[in-house]
Amino acid sequence: MDETSALQRRPDGSASGPIPRTALHDTLVNRLRDMIIEGDLEPGTRLHEGQLGEQLGVSRTPLREAIKYLASEGLVELVPSRGAVVKRFSAKDVKDMLTVLRSLEELAGKLACEVASDNDIAGVRALHDEMIDCYKAGDRLRYYKLNQDIHSAIVKLSQNASLADIHIMLQTRLKRIRFIGHEGPEKWASAVGEHEEMIKALEARDQSRLSEVLGRHLFNAWDRVRDVL
Repeated sequence: MDETSALQRRPDGSASGPIPRTALHDTLVNRLRDMIIEGDLEPGTRLHEGQLGEQLGVSRTPLREAIKYLASEGLVELVPSRGAVVKRFSAKDVKDMLTVLRSLEELAGKLACEVASDNDIAGVRALHDEMIDCYKAGDRLRYYKLNQDIHSAIVKLSQNASLADIHIMLQTRLKRIRFIGHEGPEKWASAVGEHEEMIKALEARDQSRLSEVLGRHLFNAWDRVRDVL
């Protein structure tokens, strides 16, 4: 079976458009990452190349490379004698990472208000509006990805490369944790409300307000996930 034609099909068997062979690696990494985020591959799960290859319609070589890439992101752990395993983070690991992430985003918010252009801020507003549309439609995975894009965009607006490098590493490792933080209508609605405050503060270039909202948002993220870790 042709690997690109197999992978381009959704779980229900419908076609989702052709995938160029040169894009196979990125597509496969994204598919596996989504499976980890959504819990199809739970923490501690061993990644059997044969089974996954058959499921996704790809050979072991591109699958192995995709798994190695996810290991470099910290989502997969390469364990001697066991092979590749979905990374399991302890509650302390998660709390520690969220604590650092909170400090990074508080600083990024302040810097963004100082140096971001009006066009850059308008770009974040566009992401926010699209995210709200996904919330109203109940498209949780798309909502989550846009949510993460917004946080990354605000950090990028800080124009601080060192801050951005550390942020992307932590944000990647927390992908599954942040996703489950939106489970349940009350938690989801609460997170959306905080994002509404966030975009208004950014547009007003209110440094202290944006920093406070970002800090509170990430503090609350711990409260939203602590009981399920």
